[in-house]
Amino acid sequence: MPTEDRRGCHIPWNCSYGQLLVAMLAFRTLVRKYCCDLCYTPMIVAADFVKSIKARDSEFTTNQGDCPLIVQFAANDAGILADAARIVCPYANGIDINCGCPQRWAMAEGYGACLINKPELVRDMVKQVRNHVENPRFSVSIKIRIHDDLTRTVDLCQKAEATGVSWITVHGRTVEERHQPVHYGAIKMIKENVSIPVIANGDIRSLKEAENMWQITGSDGVMAARGLLANPAMFAGYEETPLKCIRDWVDIALELGTPYMCFHQHLMYMMEKITSKQEKRIFNALSSTSAVLDYLTDHYGI
Repeated sequence: MPTEDRRGCHIPWNCSYGQLLVAMLAFRTLVRKYCCDLCYTPMIVAADFVKSIKARDSEFTTNQGDCPLIVQFAANDAGILADAARIVCPYANGIDINCGCPQRWAMAEGYGACLINKPELVRDMVKQVRNHVENPRFSVSIKIRIHDDLTRTVDLCQKAEATGVSWITVHGRTVEERHQPVHYGAIKMIKENVSIPVIANGDIRSLKEAENMWQITGSDGVMAARGLLANPAMFAGYEETPLKCIRDWVDIALELGTPYMCFHQHLMYMMEKITSKQEKRIFNALSSTSAVLDYLTDHYGI
């Protein structure tokens, strides 16, 4: 998708954020059908979320089947994060503090990956949520990137564990790294130095890669994002998006009222590996839901 919203979610250029949330709910519904055990929301700025009802309505969409669900927050104030957690507590299973987003806007505002250098603030945010959310089953997790000096990362994780973090997701790159290989050894080192679950993240595009990362790192689970966009059935063992999954996406998206641009863009991702260049040019140029449905019926019997 060609543009990037300030919360870190790729969205079509003419798809509003409210429309995106409907699409994200539909996509979470889809991947749950294909062995995805736990889903996250896009990263939500806690201060905006707490500020007004209007902001909350435009930031968070869920339904009864959207479970288990973790709401991911960008935050740098313990009190505000605790308020945000209390608001979502009745509708979600936990929150995640994003301490790994490397985007410039997030770092400039004191969110995301800059928090790995502020272990005391992370500790305070976890503690405040724990103290103010009454539900003892409500999880509080963090997602981080690694330091060049891994002893600092281990120290951060141990301090978070001591404060009551439920689990830690580790993207195995530093803040500066983008396309470099993921440091499996760093994730393994973190796992060996904490007692809580560690989730491994970074460049997972197939079930085989997920299993490989799990085995090498000794992690308790694997998180994927871009890989699932290309193949929502990845965790079910499919090497490419099966036609059944595309059919399921059509049914779910239409049932939930997913806007056309988001509906079409997800299909473009899913069909990347199963269409020729000529087919892509034709499919990508379609401009209405009815045209997409006709194309899928004529070419794939969907």
